[in-house]
Amino acid sequence: MLKYILLGGLYTKPLTGYQIKQFMENATSHFWYAQTSQIYRTLDQLEKEGLVTSQIQEQHDKPDRRIYHITNMGRADLRGWLETPLTNIEPTKDTLLLKLYFSAQLDKETVLTQLRLQRALHKQQLAHLVNVSKAQIEQGIQANPALKRDGLMWEITRRNGELFEEAYIRWLDEAIERIEAEF
Repeated sequence: MLKYILLGGLYTKPLTGYQIKQFMENATSHFWYAQTSQIYRTLDQLEKEGLVTSQIQEQHDKPDRRIYHITNMGRADLRGWLETPLTNIEPTKDTLLLKLYFSAQLDKETVLTQLRLQRALHKQQLAHLVNVSKAQIEQGIQANPALKRDGLMWEITRRNGELFEEAYIRWLDEAIERIEAEF
């Protein structure tokens, strides 16, 4: 999937690897994440496959940087992937749920501490989605009105993250309440 995040990110404009990492942190981190090393390895592979090209941009006061561009073949590959329907529900991985499933052997305060920490983290993520991500999408559309349709899709995915975080926080509140009363 990282391949398609990179192609999608490069679809609107050329970017450096660092800018792609920032794009992922700002735009896709609530549903997809990658390490910097994975991004660069995948960019190298995409270039070998002819889906992206790169050029070195010389900088006088900093190290040179490599700028990546999507090719026509990359655009076609991305479009083909986008057009292919999903015919199943993909399984998810949630480390907190896995740990919680086996946590009966722990004491009550240890479990509650972990749940409260997760609640705080999810509240931070929700605040980021509501305040920062929403503003970035609006600013991006204002700066480039040609991306209005893209902005709609970005907002739809941002809203999914917002609703997910709200539901997860409600579930954490319920779990904390039940453990306080019943554990």
